[in-house]
Amino acid sequence: MTSTPPETNVDAGALPTERASGFSLDVEEKTIPVAFRDWISRLRTGDPGALPSVLGLIVLALIFSQVSDRFFSFLNLGNLPGQGAYIAVIALGLVFVLLLGEIDLSAGTAGGTAAAFAAVAVFKGNLHDGLPHTLYWALVVGMLLAIVLAVWLKTYAAAAVVLIGVVLVLTNLTQHLVPALIAAICIGAAIGVFNGWLVAKVGIPSFVATLALFLAWQGVLQFALSGQPVNTSKFELWYKLTYGDLSVAQSWIFTIVIVAAYIAYTLFRSVRAKAAGLAHEGLDLVLARGAALAVAGVVLTYLACRDRGSFAVIQGIPIPAAIAIVLMIGCTIALSKTTWGRHLYATGGNAEAARRAGIDVVHMKVNAFTICSAFGAMGGIMLASSQSSASLDLGSGNVLLFSVAAAVIGGTSLFGGRGRPRDAILGALVIAIIPNGLLLRPSLGAQWQSVITGVVLLVAAAVDAISRRRAARG
Repeated sequence: MTSTPPETNVDAGALPTERASGFSLDVEEKTIPVAFRDWISRLRTGDPGALPSVLGLIVLALIFSQVSDRFFSFLNLGNLPGQGAYIAVIALGLVFVLLLGEIDLSAGTAGGTAAAFAAVAVFKGNLHDGLPHTLYWALVVGMLLAIVLAVWLKTYAAAAVVLIGVVLVLTNLTQHLVPALIAAICIGAAIGVFNGWLVAKVGIPSFVATLALFLAWQGVLQFALSGQPVNTSKFELWYKLTYGDLSVAQSWIFTIVIVAAYIAYTLFRSVRAKAAGLAHEGLDLVLARGAALAVAGVVLTYLACRDRGSFAVIQGIPIPAAIAIVLMIGCTIALSKTTWGRHLYATGGNAEAARRAGIDVVHMKVNAFTICSAFGAMGGIMLASSQSSASLDLGSGNVLLFSVAAAVIGGTSLFGGRGRPRDAILGALVIAIIPNGLLLRPSLGAQWQSVITGVVLLVAAAVDAISRRRAARG
């Protein structure tokens, strides 16, 4: 006697994959109420995101507005990007390393050393004659070794970047400012390859390896400058990296391009996902986010384009703000829209599980350290612009500490696996606001900057630890 299989109620209009597997696809449309509930759920499960840093910005702004009525003046607010841009840039690079649960303590001094090489090259017109003979050839040989290491570790993009730097150095194109700055970034990338190799392949803990290099690069910086700082303010382009502004027309074009690109991309992604029968953001959510960004962009650009000068006309979006925004967008795309970015998050979440899943963990670590040091070099260039010189202590002192604090205060976890590039920007704003507000009241000593920054960082670290504990319980 044979039994007939039970009838299955299959919808004739179901998708082929649904009929084949018997499971329904996730085709949920994420509307504004759903997005709000998801955000509340993340808060309850220990993922506050950028909320603590945003609240911190509001609280500090309210406090300093009481300290001085000049805090909310257009001139003072326009100065903030220049005061915090180098911290934001270095912090952006540190986000990549922190996502892996690692640390790079040498990013500040390595970046300062790379910027010093650029300053010597353009000031003396010849890097070969400007540097001590031994140091020059050590630089060339070191970069060539970095290329070999990068190829061996299959970090081909890093090898290509460092090779560009070698060509610029050997052909003496670094006598010109733009090639010199590019070469500095390439030198930073070479340093990052060595950092990644020491940590990922040799097995030295990142704290120890980069602490040793933090000290070493301070000495190399002294050799590079031969005990004399180099004035960078006479180079107009370098000076404008901190103190320049886009024109009014350029400011509006910048804002329109960013807002339009964001709306177009999110709308295209939503339509494509809906057509494929996948979970997607509803049109109301896409338009609401786009409208919010557009309103914020228009208001901020309008305010930036008002004359905020006391003795001369100063209008337009500050160039350091534009640089930080562009770099943040690039980092966000790399981390959230590429396979490489997903692999980096996976490695930071659980390196062993990532290795078992086929991810080259060594490759990911070398990549992260390379990006970190390259951003450190960009930060060193911005710092030299801010100080108007490549000084003998460029990148040392509190620069690295403030950059790490910026990333953590913004919401990047010290334990790895959680963080976004926007964290670096928000945290850098918090760090920049503290000395800015204190300087408006000369009676408040400089020691308050260290005290307040330390307290803010401690609170951010506590929020991170509590959030992880709640997430583990959930």
